[in-house]
Amino acid sequence: MRKQISRTYSRSTREAGQLLGNLIRLGRKERRMTQAELAQRAGISVGTLRKIEQGDLKCEIGLVFEAAVLVGVKLFEVDPIPMGLLTERVEDKLALLPKRIDKHDAEAKDDF
Repeated sequence: MRKQISRTYSRSTREAGQLLGNLIRLGRKERRMTQAELAQRAGISVGTLRKIEQGDLKCEIGLVFEAAVLVGVKLFEVDPIPMGLLTERVEDKLALLPKRIDKHDAEAKDDF
């Protein structure tokens, strides 16, 4: 019998999940969609949609993003840069960084 590990999340992570779930619920209701209609369009069960709207952090991120997009929730809108251009910029920055990060054996000195 395998022991299930309990996952804990930071308060910020829990709040972000709750906010995104609420935004999805709000977008759905503003579009006068039932949970069944949105679930069908997203290709998920109503139960999964309920979890998404409740901010359940165990839901697959792709499903959450798809539900958000279907009801008009803007993802990562920091400024009016198109998503493709923003993706290119992030990829350019990633290309400048090391491909691999090795674990440091030395203890971090964080006593400022």
